[in-house]
Amino acid sequence: MSSIASKRSNRRCNKGFAITSQRVMSAALLAIAALIFDGNAHAAANPGPTARPPRDWIVETAANEILMLQHSGTYLRYRMHVVDQKGDQVRDVIESKDGTVARLILRDGRALTAEEDAAERERLNDVLASPANYAKHVKNDASGKKLAVDLIRLMPDAMIYTYVPGQPPSGRGSGSPEVVLDYTPNPKWSPPSTTAEALTGLQGRMWLDVKTHCMVRMEGQIFKPVNFGWGMLAHIYPGGKLELEQTDAGNGRWIYTHFTQQVTIRALLLKTLNVHTQIDASAFQILPGEMSYQDAIRLLLSTSAPSH
Repeated sequence: MSSIASKRSNRRCNKGFAITSQRVMSAALLAIAALIFDGNAHAAANPGPTARPPRDWIVETAANEILMLQHSGTYLRYRMHVVDQKGDQVRDVIESKDGTVARLILRDGRALTAEEDAAERERLNDVLASPANYAKHVKNDASGKKLAVDLIRLMPDAMIYTYVPGQPPSGRGSGSPEVVLDYTPNPKWSPPSTTAEALTGLQGRMWLDVKTHCMVRMEGQIFKPVNFGWGMLAHIYPGGKLELEQTDAGNGRWIYTHFTQQVTIRALLLKTLNVHTQIDASAFQILPGEMSYQDAIRLLLSTSAPSH
């Protein structure tokens, strides 16, 4: 019995380290995207979008970008389509003043069965009945946000940023001119923490809308191995890819519309996992005001589920 318990414990640890490594790489990409976008807002006010050294913009806007990670005051409802190792799922998502809540409405391209819908309703009602369950969800969200904040603070020194003139537009913006930047790790920079190691293996390119000063698209590649804890905790193999696209959902509230990652991770020197995730957000609605997570759940439950 002790051997079985030990194996189960190892599987949980492997999964935990793999998920943490995956979140670190995702947060690294999102942090770079957020920081570079806001940095270029300052440059666009000058005679030309490339009139200032990129690092100057990053140094000046790092503190502001961290504040922007907090809620902007515009609350959204939208659909989130996730395809990963768990399958193909679509959720109805509502942002509350306490955090997000979501209801599963489609699975593998079909409406939920009566049994599946009943189980989802029961899950949401359990959250209503037990604030501790929702507190755990909020804690996980806060952990991811803190990780992004920590990485943003390192951006000015961790990366080198260069203009890429003459590049075609992303094809996903509003049609206004775009600035294109490449980013690559600074070889003179030493990561101050284990999670910061993620930045040493990531490079890529982003497209910025000059008119709105918004990051329209970003690409990242894991171009060399990344080790966490000298490879003892986790090892991320080169060749991984990440993509991020954003849009203005209304009232100047920018949010992602597409995010993909293809990453191969070895956790605790034992198990190698291929993480393929695609997330698409659409059908954005601006809510009339803030609401509690309880009211958000009640709104989800009162909405008729799709029939096909």
